[in-house]
Amino acid sequence: MAGFLALDQVDLALLGALSEHPRAGDLELSRLTDVARATVASRLRRMGEAGVIADWDPTIDVAAAGFEVQAFVTLEISQGALDEVADHLRDIPQVLSAYVTTGSGDVLCQVATRSHPELQATLVRIDQSSSVVRSTSVMVLSVLVEPRVLPLLASADPAPSRRAPAYRG
Repeated sequence: MAGFLALDQVDLALLGALSEHPRAGDLELSRLTDVARATVASRLRRMGEAGVIADWDPTIDVAAAGFEVQAFVTLEISQGALDEVADHLRDIPQVLSAYVTTGSGDVLCQVATRSHPELQATLVRIDQSSSVVRSTSVMVLSVLVEPRVLPLLASADPAPSRRAPAYRG
């Protein structure tokens, strides 16, 4: 399958250590995972090139940064207007992400603002696109499950290890 990188136990251990210690360098990751430093560097580079590690940006908690009012907004849009809607949403800084979806809605947006009046203004701005036929919003009251990836990766059968037999354990 093109564009897919099978992860083994070493990759999963490195991703786990990197998630717990995001500022760790190769040497510290080597110590934390009991893997050679050159292997750490090679594996991280390979996972980066494959897109498994999407970026090295810090995880920013928008609520802690003062944007505590959050909502999900479902948009129904005019047929063939996806590019126009995408451009419109990119121009609104309060739109954190937007996904094309199946079901009754066409696009699902995540929005964050400092206040309820700012949320209302953002929703009005989203609706100002002539391509947005209808929008429905739901407020986030609290986070039940934080965004996560490692449990999903750990649930899959790992690829066979590429480590030398002496290092398998």
